[in-house]
Amino acid sequence: MTGGGTGGHTYPALTAVRTLQARLGAAGGTLDVLWIGTADGLEARVAPAEGIPFKTVATGKIRRSSNPLKMLSAANVKDMARVPLGVAQARSIVSGFQPDVVLATGGYVAVPAGLAARLCRVPLVLHEQTVRLGLANRKLATSATRIAVSSESSLPLLPTEVRERAIVTGNPVRPEVLGGHPDKAVEALALYGFERRLPTVYVTGGAQGAQQINGVIRDVLPWLLAHANVIHQCGPANVDELRAAAAGLDPVLAGRYHLTGFLGRELPDVLALADVVVSRSGAGTLAELTALGKPAVFIPLATSAGNEQAHNASHLADAGAALALLGEVTGPALQSAVGPLLTEPARRTGMAERARTYGRPDAADRLVDVVLSAASA
Repeated sequence: MTGGGTGGHTYPALTAVRTLQARLGAAGGTLDVLWIGTADGLEARVAPAEGIPFKTVATGKIRRSSNPLKMLSAANVKDMARVPLGVAQARSIVSGFQPDVVLATGGYVAVPAGLAARLCRVPLVLHEQTVRLGLANRKLATSATRIAVSSESSLPLLPTEVRERAIVTGNPVRPEVLGGHPDKAVEALALYGFERRLPTVYVTGGAQGAQQINGVIRDVLPWLLAHANVIHQCGPANVDELRAAAAGLDPVLAGRYHLTGFLGRELPDVLALADVVVSRSGAGTLAELTALGKPAVFIPLATSAGNEQAHNASHLADAGAALALLGEVTGPALQSAVGPLLTEPARRTGMAERARTYGRPDAADRLVDVVLSAASA
């Protein structure tokens, strides 16, 4: 197993490992797994916490720019010089471990381990979470035995010479996300001031929150609470500021507003309760919301690598399966987008149905099928 750096690469990898362990366990077998990652990536915490053996290799980060000359920065040159060392380290690890297959889910660390798989003549399966191949997977595509993509629309974007190796699996979703219960969210978060006849909006900017999303929600909060209950996951560092901003709310409206820095085990239940979600549009978020069939208003992170969040959001918005607010986002723009979803149940239902057609709750099993096929080829 290799991949990581961020949750978008790490959690699909973890879900694939869990699913593979369960599949082999049910057949009376076991999985011997080793995760190759970086010392400072999210995977360095996640893999050991799950009891997965973990080894690190050197890798380099490419700082992208639309100006090719800026790509030749001292930092880029220094980091790229680390890649051959990482490949040598990964080759030693792969040679010693002798795996039947290497699964790479992207991130800079996937490049050394993926190249090591090629050098050691081990089948390599790539998994791509976003609509377009990320940089690491583009570098590894010609070395891959199979390329698992998350969307049908990714296929024509692949290099012609590797398309025959591609298969649509979807993006693995953590099983616990799919098993939430609305009433448990009400109890766990004490949402007793919520008006159950109104729709519930879940607002999130990710684990650390997003200043852009927090700001636009603050600007329209009285209007929003007149039409909906709101669960706002704002990031731990932003709670005090937003609580102060909400202090002057009418008590009835204030009862419909639940502000929290972070959601942990309650998240699946909150998603089950939510009628509309306002969020960033990372690949993992899209996979979860489409698997659940949730209407969403996406506010993409403008600085995401390769502008991938805007591409993700536009992909669903063009199909009527979500709404995408691109560029500068204002309070009136959010009101215009989310208002009809709150006041017209039929519109919510239609968007939910279209979103669900893009969801693949069985993506982890599909990816495991590809991995097992490559391992036995």
